Amino acid sequence: MAEADDGSEEPDPGEDQRGEGDASAATEGHSGSQAALREAGEEAKDKPMPDAKVARVPGEEEEEEDTDSMDGSGLYSLTEEGERESEGGRRERVNERDAGKRAARKRNRPSGGTAHHSSSSDEDDDDEEEEEDQEEEEDEQAMDAWLGAELRDLSGPSWRAVPSLKSREIGRDSHQFVRRVCGARGLVQRLELQGRLERHTGCVNTLHFNPSGTRLASGSDDLRVVVWDWARRRAELEFDSGHKSNVFQAKFLPHSGDSTLAMCARDGQIRVAELSATQRCKNTKRVAQHKGAAHKLALEPDSPCSFLSAGEDAIVFAIDLRLDRPANKLVVVKEGDKKVGLYTIFVNPVNTHHFAVGGRDQYVRIYDQRKINENENNGVLKKFCPSHLVSSESKTNITCLVYSHDGTELLTSYNDEDIYLFDSSHSDGADYRRRYKGHRNNATVKGVNFYGPSSEFVISGSDCGHIYLWDKVSARIVQFMEGDRGGVVNCLEPHPHLPGLATSGLDHDVKLWSPTAENLTGLKGLKDVMKKNKRERDEDSVRHGDQYDTQLLWFLMRHMRNRRPQRTRREGAEGDTDESWSSPDSSDEEDGGPDHVQCMSS
Repeated sequence: MAEADDGSEEPDPGEDQRGEGDASAATEGHSGSQAALREAGEEAKDKPMPDAKVARVPGEEEEEEDTDSMDGSGLYSLTEEGERESEGGRRERVNERDAGKRAARKRNRPSGGTAHHSSSSDEDDDDEEEEEDQEEEEDEQAMDAWLGAELRDLSGPSWRAVPSLKSREIGRDSHQFVRRVCGARGLVQRLELQGRLERHTGCVNTLHFNPSGTRLASGSDDLRVVVWDWARRRAELEFDSGHKSNVFQAKFLPHSGDSTLAMCARDGQIRVAELSATQRCKNTKRVAQHKGAAHKLALEPDSPCSFLSAGEDAIVFAIDLRLDRPANKLVVVKEGDKKVGLYTIFVNPVNTHHFAVGGRDQYVRIYDQRKINENENNGVLKKFCPSHLVSSESKTNITCLVYSHDGTELLTSYNDEDIYLFDSSHSDGADYRRRYKGHRNNATVKGVNFYGPSSEFVISGSDCGHIYLWDKVSARIVQFMEGDRGGVVNCLEPHPHLPGLATSGLDHDVKLWSPTAENLTGLKGLKDVMKKNKRERDEDSVRHGDQYDTQLLWFLMRHMRNRRPQRTRREGAEGDTDESWSSPDSSDEEDGGPDHVQCMSS
């Protein structure tokens, strides 16, 4: 079998990495010392030289490049290729940094005083400097320990290009070829920017491929929805969504022939657009109305006319387009007697009666549509939460959650926290199974997703503008890409059948990524960015620990909104001239909470 040959032939990536580093250091040290002697004399001998890579003979180890290993970076995901250095070079930079700090402190010392007083002051300053250096070293060690905790060894490659192509040629496992390619780590590590789709004039908040993967829908703050022929980089259809505020999601309903799009937005409306085969939008209809923003829709995989919506009013609507009144209030999400505003909802793709929601508290709640009794445990089937967040005083929210391809796992992203993986079959109150660290989720309501046909990877954007991909099992980062000039990546939409994805964020374009890079990723700069994200997160946690000001601001804004003249509201209602369905349950419940000032994700 090709898989068995793959595992036995794979060399130890750590040995290659260490061998290359040692040879590099030896070669560089010899040539660097000779050059320095000729130019500067004997004192240059002790100066450490930076490492350089040994030039590889053309054609050498070509077959090894077919593997989806990380060329040694699998030993530890935070080691950046191209940034490895000798101990001497590292010590020199540390010494230079410390010397610079000491010089800066000396420049800031007050002048004057007796010689004896100056000498005593110098000794005190030296003691303070040593203490500060020791504290910095301890902080650095604590940071490294945090980044390295809860990680597992990265497994060997599961796919190799040459053996897999040979097997397909003779008809062996040919039906599995595409799935194995899309889930190969080697291709994930070769993802690079392939192109941009430019049409919107605002932040792009939502992306969704149609079931066949030939079309891509995007929605934006400009209130418009664009349907793209992404392969040709052109817009096939563009229309006004009918929403009055930021479009948060636009999704093709399955088995509808790509003729029906469901949409939700900051104005709380749930709308449906009917598209024609002649590349135009026939109309849009309002089918439900939340009080507060509606962030997410949850599609039922086999239904062209049924889906769920969730809003900040804590309400989940079940919407059936076959009914005269499509919206039916399914549940009001509560913790005790307090309503919980919702940011995200997802239907289990295998057991479509189950759906999960998350929002303005730390709990993932799973419901069964067949037996929701709000008088019993508020209708909740079971709840999950990381154990250390159960009694946490921090105001932790869930910004996004998704089920895996087979519904057995539930991936959850927390604001200014990490990403957690739960086993959806576990009992109520179970702790997480995996934790994915390094990104930052603070500035927006950020999305998270699985990548790969069998959910092999976890993918998320970050406030630092980068895209992170973790190996799901080991929780190690295997890809790290700069994704958005605006500084925040919100939406990540893997292609349903090909190895690639689309992303968007604060930039006004959509970015397309494909595994076309010649070399595997080096994860250059990753460790520094991860540490920076962690420090900023800790600082913000201390700075914004008190939520009183946010709650007060929200109360004042809501009070001012409720004092608007009724005439303005009537005019707004009359201006909505498109056909709509009303529901007796729409908007009869409202709960409060501080709104996020944001460009929202899908």
